[in-house]
Amino acid sequence: MSETVLDRLRRLDSCAVSDAMDRLGLPGAVTGIAPRSARQRIAGRVRTVKLEAARGRTATRHLCTAAIEAAEAGDVIVVEQKSGIDAAGWGGILSIGAQAKGIAGVIVDGPARDIDEASELGFPVYARSATARTARGRIIEVATGAAVTIGDITVVPGDCALADSSGVVFIPAAELERVLAEAERITAREGAMAKAARAGDPMSQVMGADYERMLKKEAY
Repeated sequence: MSETVLDRLRRLDSCAVSDAMDRLGLPGAVTGIAPRSARQRIAGRVRTVKLEAARGRTATRHLCTAAIEAAEAGDVIVVEQKSGIDAAGWGGILSIGAQAKGIAGVIVDGPARDIDEASELGFPVYARSATARTARGRIIEVATGAAVTIGDITVVPGDCALADSSGVVFIPAAELERVLAEAERITAREGAMAKAARAGDPMSQVMGADYERMLKKEAY
């Protein structure tokens, strides 16, 4: 994956990418995961972590540390913590280590903690909820670099993630070029619409049939 492709992704927002994936008939958008610390868009290649209820099992290493060590600058760590247990799948020391490594941010399908610390660092933590409860004795890491399920989307290493205040989208590596091209086209069209709206054009005209057709698969 070239740096240029990732730069293109970082210039987009989740809405444009979600619309593009709808247009192409691809799943990818996840709602309910929100920025909990720095309100900053993140985008990059995915590193995955899967967590489960401990059920008496003892962790051999602290959760998410292997992913941080394996990650490259600009990567996004994606954590599945769907155990139903109120315990953090991410915390403050992890944020410090991830930021030092140049990791773009973390996305947790589940709770995260030490949110104030991450905010002070300016490190983006996206999570489904916040908690003060530790993972210790409650949840353990069962896989790093394996397929995870975020919302109802299967995410594998090498996919790309983009997250902002509207939501999270995951793009399969094999579809990235198609999705980027479509999202860029939508963004350009919406830029022209915004210009027309600022100029005072009638909103029924700005948001007219041409725009609706653009977003439908059958328009092509």
